[in-house]
Amino acid sequence: MMTSKQNNKEAYVWIWLSGETEPVVAGKLEADGELVYFNYGKSYLERSDAIPIYVPELPLQAGVLPLLSDLDIPSCIRDAAPDAWGRRVIINKQLGRRGFGADTADLNELTYLLESGSDRIGALDFQRSPTEYIPRSAKNASLKELLESADRVEKGVPLTSELDQALFHGSSIGGARPKALINDHGIKYIAKFSSSTDTYSVVKAEYVAMRLASIAGLAVAPAQMVKAAGKDVLLIERFDRVQVASGWERKSMVSALTLFGLSDMTARYASYEDFAQIIRARFAKPKQTLHELYGRLVFNVLCSNTDDHARNHAAFWDGRELTLTPAYDICPQNRSGNEAVQAMLIVGDNKFSQLKTCLEAAHIFLLSRSEACEIFDKTEAAIRDNWDRVCEEVELSPVDKGLMWQRQFLNPFSTER
Repeated sequence: MMTSKQNNKEAYVWIWLSGETEPVVAGKLEADGELVYFNYGKSYLERSDAIPIYVPELPLQAGVLPLLSDLDIPSCIRDAAPDAWGRRVIINKQLGRRGFGADTADLNELTYLLESGSDRIGALDFQRSPTEYIPRSAKNASLKELLESADRVEKGVPLTSELDQALFHGSSIGGARPKALINDHGIKYIAKFSSSTDTYSVVKAEYVAMRLASIAGLAVAPAQMVKAAGKDVLLIERFDRVQVASGWERKSMVSALTLFGLSDMTARYASYEDFAQIIRARFAKPKQTLHELYGRLVFNVLCSNTDDHARNHAAFWDGRELTLTPAYDICPQNRSGNEAVQAMLIVGDNKFSQLKTCLEAAHIFLLSRSEACEIFDKTEAAIRDNWDRVCEEVELSPVDKGLMWQRQFLNPFSTER
């Protein structure tokens, strides 16, 4: 039986405004059966520096705001909810269920928002109070604590709960890849851990992809590899945090799924073609942004990142316009054969993971065929010319290197023009 704590009916949304290191209350979420509605607070609407959490979804106006389309919670709010790993950690904490015995539907969305850590992606947090802000899990593990984790455990020195769960209890909680938040000398990282069930080094493959994407000239979140307690750990630098003298500023973000106005149930309709139209209409520097997104699409095809769904693209939101965030989650997917498809449609109903599909879509991104082919050549050359060096950087084993080359990276199917 769920307790009232596990069946939350309301939550207050707090937001970090631009240039601020302390949040203010923006409004209230209230559950009505399976639906969750938002209402801005009067004090927030009266602020001269108030921005809409996201428009057209949550415009700055009084009263309960309607849900768009088939959504059961505002999508820009859902963006701030924990991922599959975070949800399983909360289920374990709330219901004592681990691994495959944990069903993420057992708790409602407001519970996930209120029970997850406060240092979440973007500029929102959620509280039970409209007047008192109390952060949860405010202390990130340090890089030193991560690197010395095995020694600390042997000496009986406790780790932060988040790091302990990710590093030593990941397989028992089950679900998505374990993660933890790390803070080191004014930089915050998301740490992704290797798993005992991996058939190849997934985190090293992601590092290789991130590094090669950067070398190919794409805007990519900086990444580095470390070892902790015998496990490979990928550190991705967070781009939604800026340290200043008075603390941490937070950058507001929305996922591409929110830009599309789609729910998780209708995410299969997301497309690069629609993304390009949104960029042309609403983004700062649209032509530059279109070329960047096209480069990311080409790289995803050439490295077998077929997990490029709409939550793996995001934009910064300043209250008026959007700008593309650095690329993240460029994770090559395992493939046994040649034929593959991207998670999002590319042009029309075509999502085949091939350069010739990208070529068909070039005009949508304001590129000529020759310009598109130049991008193909540049990206392929960046991968080929730097493959050995980047694999050596990360000490990729010959077996994994053999598994990835021309299977994930530059698979013959993907390079067809």
